[in-house]
Amino acid sequence: MPVTLEEIARASGFSVPTVSRALSNSNYPVSSATRQAIIEVAQSLGYKPNLAARSLRTDQTNTIGVIADDILSPFVPPILRGIQDYLKPFDYLSLIVNSDWDPEIEQDAIDSLVSRPVDGIIFVEYSHLAVNKALQESKKPYVFVHRLFGASVQNSVVPDDHYGATLAVRHLASLGHKRIAYINGPEGWHTAQQRLAGYKDELAAQGIEFDPALAQPGDWEYEGGYAAAQTLLALDNLPTAIFAANDTMALGAITAIQEAGLSVPGDIAVVGYDNREFARIVRPRITTVSMPVYEMGRTAAELLLKQIEETRQDMPEIKIKGHLVVRETCGADASQRTPETLDMGATTRRILLHKDPDQ
Repeated sequence: MPVTLEEIARASGFSVPTVSRALSNSNYPVSSATRQAIIEVAQSLGYKPNLAARSLRTDQTNTIGVIADDILSPFVPPILRGIQDYLKPFDYLSLIVNSDWDPEIEQDAIDSLVSRPVDGIIFVEYSHLAVNKALQESKKPYVFVHRLFGASVQNSVVPDDHYGATLAVRHLASLGHKRIAYINGPEGWHTAQQRLAGYKDELAAQGIEFDPALAQPGDWEYEGGYAAAQTLLALDNLPTAIFAANDTMALGAITAIQEAGLSVPGDIAVVGYDNREFARIVRPRITTVSMPVYEMGRTAAELLLKQIEETRQDMPEIKIKGHLVVRETCGADASQRTPETLDMGATTRRILLHKDPDQ
């Protein structure tokens, strides 16, 4: 027989109305701790909600839409996993659409999802603000996670790229480097702008004068990192360290350094960004700043559910901090390196909404 609300109430110690509100995402205030405790008891008893009845009662379907520019991007799957892991205890289903960077497909996807019974939409790794008239008129809540271009916007969850860049530069400075070069991403990308700003700000914080010759443009690709490193290696006064704005360009820079007859990290230290899988496989293994993609997905889902419960209240942009993964290319000794068990387990850490201990 189906598990009843009365059974859950007895097992959890809460009243039947409180159990009902917690399991139905009611607008009536229920604390996160209470809701989570009730959900855990309900799951242990094998409770399965009647979603059809709930939809008729609350005008909610427990379904959200997710639109991604490219589901083959290395960052999208862990974001989607974070979204779905957070939604699972609340019995939410996600409908995922891949837009292939095509504005027409994006708009058709929005129209299609809005016309279906979805409670809200999450835009994943989106290249622009794709909010059209149909979505605005529907008054359905929406959240952007890992937007790639443009200024800060409300209802978005992004990596704290400025903070991540300061981690990389601070680490290299702590190892004694004064000539720290930087290979940036494409100029129009918000991510690249923030990482460049973090690089410059941390140089200033370390008392190191910014040298424009040491800041080279890149394109996120291996070839761009390789070409930028060649430019840096042609300088009369070589850098002693290179910070690349992503791991792919860092790998290109390492190749250029080695082909020039120099060693990494013996002659030039290298730090990347993103913590791609290959960064721990290549030799020397690449020191890098992690991209908190899983945490971003969970936080985006949390933010969307909060909006659904509170009937679409806009919220400020939320920045999620990554962490430094110390491996071999920076020249730190073995005692300073990040254990691989901690490195691989980073995505299990929980980032609490609106809590930032470093601010």
